Amino acid sequence: MFHLYIPSDSYWKTVERLCGGIPAPPSFVPASLGANRQDVLHAENRKHALLLFPRHFVSSVFWKDWKKYYSDVLGRPTTLCETMGKAEIWLIRTYWDFEFPRPFLPNFEFVGGLHCQPAKPLPKEMEEFVQSSGEHGIVVFSLGSMLKNLTDEKSNMVALALSQLPQKVIWRYKGKKPETLGSNTRLYDWIPQNDLLGHPKTKAFITHGGTNGVYEAIYHGIPMVGIPMFADQPDNIAHMRAKGMAIELNIHTMKAQDLLDAVNTVIHNVTYKENAVRVSQIHHDQPMKPLDRAVFWIEFVMRHKGAKHLRVAAHDLTWYQYHSIDVIVFLISCVALFIFIAIKSCLFCCRKCGITKKTKTE
Repeated sequence: MFHLYIPSDSYWKTVERLCGGIPAPPSFVPASLGANRQDVLHAENRKHALLLFPRHFVSSVFWKDWKKYYSDVLGRPTTLCETMGKAEIWLIRTYWDFEFPRPFLPNFEFVGGLHCQPAKPLPKEMEEFVQSSGEHGIVVFSLGSMLKNLTDEKSNMVALALSQLPQKVIWRYKGKKPETLGSNTRLYDWIPQNDLLGHPKTKAFITHGGTNGVYEAIYHGIPMVGIPMFADQPDNIAHMRAKGMAIELNIHTMKAQDLLDAVNTVIHNVTYKENAVRVSQIHHDQPMKPLDRAVFWIEFVMRHKGAKHLRVAAHDLTWYQYHSIDVIVFLISCVALFIFIAIKSCLFCCRKCGITKKTKTE
């Protein structure tokens, strides 16, 4: 069985732990989205470790629907983890440019950015608008395909902030045209996002933090202003913030000035661009392109009719065996038995000594 795994939020990281058998020591693999940074303090991690238990419980409740679905499809009782655990290879849509160092298994391969490619020429009308930006350049703005519009209040607030930028702005937006839209901003139903981010005049990317957009920004070395909404987006932006190439804003509380300040900061504070370029260089410095690596491992599984030699024995263990609970209980029992015998022996000796002493005294 071949399984393509697409990482998303902390729910899917729970899938990694429970279904993929990935070791995730909470001492240095944070459980919460807010702790996704490399320099997490041990005191914080102990707090975050407590989040593993409710998260696992919530995930197990959510998986009930999947359990029924897979059971109906396969015609026998099964679970999501049992089905996913049989995967020969897991292709992860991230890489060490995005991830923090943590344990992985030999049947996990990183293919982050496999969809990215060098920028192609822009449509004529869009290229003319981009070139009209002069030395200031452009800002690319997209909240993804799932969020097609904002409330009138939010869209006017965003448009007002963008209108104060010296840069030209290309905004992917299908909602009602904001009343405060500036002459420097163009609205499009769809934009060639990868080609825009790869354009030499692009200075910043305002994004919701979807995996595709984040990796296109990494590929082209563009700093970001993240406005995450749901799912994997807060996690993705937290990673980029920790890498020093993004600023995060809260869509529910941000004001026009907050957005304006954030965009100006990532453009004019050179550390954001330098960090973006550094992360981009790490991404490109690979022995094999992500797409080629994905193709290789798919064909590898096909050639060898599986990759069972890469699967760990953890998939055949119960939860208490995986965590060595049975071994720990056995060792504790041995120690308890030894202490019990030692105490009983001491009490026996003490009684014997007391009886002997009493006899001699009489």
